[in-house]
Amino acid sequence: MRFNDGTSAEAELLGADPVSDIAVLKAQGRNDLTPATLGDSDQVGVGGDVVAIGSPLGLSGTVTTGVVSALNRPVNTGATESGDSQTATVINAIQTDAAINPGNSGGPLVNMSGEVIGVNTAIAGLSQESGSVGLGFAIPINQVRPITEQLIETGSASYPAIQATIAPSPVGGAQIMDLTKDGAAEKAGLKVEDVVVSVNGEAVSSPDQLIAQIRALRPGDEVTLGVLPGGSGSEQEVTVTLGEQSAAAAEEEASEIEED
Repeated sequence: MRFNDGTSAEAELLGADPVSDIAVLKAQGRNDLTPATLGDSDQVGVGGDVVAIGSPLGLSGTVTTGVVSALNRPVNTGATESGDSQTATVINAIQTDAAINPGNSGGPLVNMSGEVIGVNTAIAGLSQESGSVGLGFAIPINQVRPITEQLIETGSASYPAIQATIAPSPVGGAQIMDLTKDGAAEKAGLKVEDVVVSVNGEAVSSPDQLIAQIRALRPGDEVTLGVLPGGSGSEQEVTVTLGEQSAAAAEEEASEIEED
């Protein structure tokens, strides 16, 4: 790895997470590095000033400024060149209009106190060759922190899950198409054809949004799902204790997500 002062060091890979696209590297033979201060992404507000740091198009040490445009934006960061959906990589992102271009991914999104509040991860463009159009996304640091802690401790990460296959619903929300035997959803009493329309009181309009809301939590957390039994009728509240899912299971789940 190369540092801003021009020096470099061998790096040891402590762990990598293909779902969140986060890795932890340890610099060998260096004890003089000053760590960045991590902020609290739960305190970030729309309109707040931010700075994105990275190496867009190979230009190292580039900074761009902007504001936080939106919070809790469900973003699918796993689209392949063929446009296939990789739903397992959905994040509940911070949206910013700070210019983020190819090469910014992995760099920090910083507030005006110099605290890292997110990790730049994706841009929205008019084509794969286009640059920033003012729609950049970052993984909130409060979601990054537990993933990095797991990578340091065990070399891999796990994720919260309701343990059910879901698909878009004609009435909005996410329809349950299959249940993992003895999984979190089945234990809570959810059934095939039920439609999830909210998580802890926040509306859910798509499978991506449901996954993003769940991924922002932790295995073992209790969540209240708003459910339309059988996809119709009055919304009912169902309490689910989230299960735990490995990265391999999450990637396998992505290939099983059903589309309309």
